[in-house]
Amino acid sequence: MEQAFEPNEKYMRHAINLARTAAGHTNPNPMVGAVIVKNGRIIGLGCHERYGELHAERKALQQLTEPADGAEMYVTLEPCCHYGKQPPCTEAVIKSGIKRVIIGSADPNPKVAGKGVRQLRAAGIEVIEDFMREECDSINPVFFHYITRNIPYVALKYAMTVDGRIATDAGKSMWITGEEARAHVHTLRNYYSGILAGIGTVLADDPLLTCRMPGGRNPVRIILDSDLRIPMESRLVQSAKETPLIVIRRKKEQPDSQKTGAVSADPEKAEMLAERQAFLEEAGVTVLAVGEDAYGLRIPEVLQELGKRKIDGVLVEGGSHVNASFVRAGAVQHIYAYVGAKIFGGSQYPPVRDAGIRQVEDALELTNPKVRIFGSDVLLEYDCST
Repeated sequence: MEQAFEPNEKYMRHAINLARTAAGHTNPNPMVGAVIVKNGRIIGLGCHERYGELHAERKALQQLTEPADGAEMYVTLEPCCHYGKQPPCTEAVIKSGIKRVIIGSADPNPKVAGKGVRQLRAAGIEVIEDFMREECDSINPVFFHYITRNIPYVALKYAMTVDGRIATDAGKSMWITGEEARAHVHTLRNYYSGILAGIGTVLADDPLLTCRMPGGRNPVRIILDSDLRIPMESRLVQSAKETPLIVIRRKKEQPDSQKTGAVSADPEKAEMLAERQAFLEEAGVTVLAVGEDAYGLRIPEVLQELGKRKIDGVLVEGGSHVNASFVRAGAVQHIYAYVGAKIFGGSQYPPVRDAGIRQVEDALELTNPKVRIFGSDVLLEYDCST
């Protein structure tokens, strides 16, 4: 009688580690790793290295050191079964002669969502699902969110002092944290496909918002700027033709007879905004327009516009008001709170200002805490229950 097969953790862990090596380069596709094992030996390894290139399963099959007939494949995500930038992975797995596929995460993409598993089983391949699923799921929270909602996954990042201030009362913030923590921020800029700030940050700091991690890639820079106040001489605008920059303004004002909560039209102001927009677009900036509410630009509309442009994840590096706008909209999935080993003792500049929460029971609940140490600084990470 044939012995029951027991999947081996070490092979799936190897696949997980392979998947993570492609962080920042597969968006808006998932990170995936695959390991092919035959008679207790690894005979093929692969990961999805770059968007548009071979998927992990096909990469592992391409790297085979011997035929795969009778082998097992460990893969962190259900193999795809549809044509996209690449042909279906299920097709390659079936042709390879692999007898068993051990899968970590189910694929929530409606084009896959169990169909890949059914194709493999229909071809006579044994499939084991949900093996080390929690760890495999942790690879792709951005992809899972984006593929099911068509809007970006949002992570709020800020650095604050031990007494909870992101700047002194004079507005000075450089530097709250040390070099180690600041270097880690650049791994996040590499990981997320977009980075977002408000016009206040631009006017105060003239940032570049690029990734300075060796081998990293720059995110798309996104600025919330209702009245297009961003200076043409800012480093963001000056670099827009090399690194994409999106500036989001308010929609054109409507005359009183047409408006729905908008302020009265001001022809002179409208003409000035149109002129500024033309100058920005000539400099290589993409200008988008969304509606406003009592608090400013409507965050759900901002996210819808970014989702249309395949920006699957956004790192928000704003000030107190921008952070509050995302919290108020219920649009935050993750928090990175760097705590610098300093006390400012000020009364202004909290990380989130006036998010509209008045009762304790209405607070944004945070889960799954993680703590990391960078020199004298601490990084607190949480998932959000939005």
